[in-house]
Amino acid sequence: MQIDIPEGKEPITYVWGEMVPGIGTAAAEFSLAVYAHTTLGLREFEAARLRIAQINGCLFCLDWRTDRDGDKVEDGFDEAVAQWRTTAVFDDRTRLAAEYAERYALDHHGLDEEFWDRMRAHYSQPEIVELSMCLGSWLAFGRLNHVLGLDAVCVLPGH
Repeated sequence: MQIDIPEGKEPITYVWGEMVPGIGTAAAEFSLAVYAHTTLGLREFEAARLRIAQINGCLFCLDWRTDRDGDKVEDGFDEAVAQWRTTAVFDDRTRLAAEYAERYALDHHGLDEEFWDRMRAHYSQPEIVELSMCLGSWLAFGRLNHVLGLDAVCVLPGH
């Protein structure tokens, strides 16, 4: 881990809450907001989230499964996300969510009109903005947790 945590402190709570409270608390609220206020379907939400987790390498992001009133994606969904181009278990929206996540993280300059035409055919403009904000949150904060080593020593609250 790259950050010294005082004895008796839980690392994620310390770094995200106490260490830089003006920024960390706001970041934590944004991170939680994408789960609390999303209008996206569970499968497309999780496909995008897991693809970012796979790219970031964040251990607890990879382990996490979003729960909506007891509903979670099926076992093996993470493997389907890794194979988003060829998997037979994704509909167009779910496949596009995984593709957008990958391109957002690795090739955002390559998002061309052909891609946007496909996105607009399956997602409304508010959904595109919402998904983009979710991707930004997951990319930034999952990467932060991995780079600082928090993902190797922390368990998400309630998990």
